[in-house]
Amino acid sequence: CVIATLGNLTSQYLAGVKVINQDSLIAYGLFGLLFGGSLPHYFYRVLDQYIPDDIAFASFKHLALERLVFMPLFQVLALYMLSRLEGKSQQQAIKHLSTMYWPIVKANWKWLSLLQYINFTFIPPMLRVLVSNLIGFFWVVYMAKKRRMAREQRGNKS
Repeated sequence: CVIATLGNLTSQYLAGVKVINQDSLIAYGLFGLLFGGSLPHYFYRVLDQYIPDDIAFASFKHLALERLVFMPLFQVLALYMLSRLEGKSQQQAIKHLSTMYWPIVKANWKWLSLLQYINFTFIPPMLRVLVSNLIGFFWVVYMAKKRRMAREQRGNKS
C-alpha cells in the first residue's frame, strides 16, 4: 500500500505535475493494499517451500517461475485493476491493458530480470520480499510514468 502510493507520488513529482492526480494515487494505494503486498509475499513463500535453496539450480528455477509465470500474470492484474480502481469502465480497462501489457512486460524482463536473479541468488529467503519491495518501488515509479504518458496520448487524440 505504502510502496505503491509513494511510487506513484514520486512518479508524479518527477514528472513535474502541477496538480497531483488523486484518482491515480488512491488507485495505486488500494491496489497495493489489496494485492501488491499479499500476492508477492505468498508467491515467494510458496516458491521457497516447493523449490528450496539447497536443490540444484534453485535460483534459476525461482527466476524462471517468477519471470515467466508470476510477473506476466501479476502485470495483467495490476494494469486491469489500476484502471478499474481509477474509475474506468470494463471496456476502457481492457483496452488500456491491451495497449500497455506487452511494453510493460518487455520492460520488466529487460530491466528487472538481473535484479531478480541477484535477489534469488544472493539474498536470504527471509529478506527477499523486502528486496522485491525496494525493486517494486522503482517499478511503480516507471509504470506510473508509462500509464500517465499513455493517458496523455489518449487525451491528445480526443
